[in-house]
Amino acid sequence: MQESTELFERRTTADVVFEQLYGEIASLELLPGTKLSEADVARRFGVSRQPVREALSRLGNLELVLVRPQRATIVRGFSLQRVAYARFVRLAIELEVITQACAVWDASCTSALQRNLDLQHKILETEPEQFHSLDLRFHLLICELAGCPLAAEAITECRQKIDRLCTLSLARQSEAATLLADHEKLAKALQAKSVDRALAITRQHLSRLDSTIKEIHSEHSEYFE
Repeated sequence: MQESTELFERRTTADVVFEQLYGEIASLELLPGTKLSEADVARRFGVSRQPVREALSRLGNLELVLVRPQRATIVRGFSLQRVAYARFVRLAIELEVITQACAVWDASCTSALQRNLDLQHKILETEPEQFHSLDLRFHLLICELAGCPLAAEAITECRQKIDRLCTLSLARQSEAATLLADHEKLAKALQAKSVDRALAITRQHLSRLDSTIKEIHSEHSEYFE
């Protein structure tokens, strides 16, 4: 029993460290190239090295840090190749989800999605920096309503690999407003069960980051590997 309790506590501590570091990396508070020493992170959180090691390993699996044995872990820069692949996988998944959603969509789905859209409008006017999380929630909600919960997990993983770029993009309120307009169009297409229109909107929506990636690469080449 004691061993199980210790494992649970260690797992919880690793989660806390992971979530904090992930948030700092995604928000670019920790810039590419920043060194993360296990010992320093452990002292910062007041924990042992083991949960820190687990958290860094998880961040490494998301390709957000480079874990180097016997050396400090570093925050990885953006990789155009990895970003392109993550976006390719996400698009493939979302197109299948949208097709499934159109087949099962009903009035209750429309109502649930509208509540999310209402929140997006409110947040964009009052706390635009919070739009990022509602944007993701919109896409995950469609997965849930379509009966594809595992797709939501895959989309989240893809999104985590490019969250830093999304943060830079959505810092521009005009771009967040464009994404919200896309969301509204997609919601109407789903309500009408128009598969072709919904798929076209999804393709356009997920391609909007392309120009931003090019701009960021041009303006901040030091962020890229």
